[in-house]
Amino acid sequence: MSILQRSFGSSAADARSRALRTLAAEASALVKALLNPGKLIEEVEQMRALHLAANRVEASNAARAAWLRSRAARIGLR
Repeated sequence: MSILQRSFGSSAADARSRALRTLAAEASALVKALLNPGKLIEEVEQMRALHLAANRVEASNAARAAWLRSRAARIGLR
């Protein structure tokens, strides 16, 4: 088997492996959210509050509004 054939074969296996790991991580996150909906609701409320604050200051301070929206977008990633 040539080097080229080996590299293509292993990259396909790597892609499948990454896809399965991603699927497992997503399934794990879903199960955690279903078992603890209070945390998810709290995060959504925090995001909403940050977006409302961003909307209030948009006209006077666009940079602050962008920062607030950025912060809201990262809440679920903790």
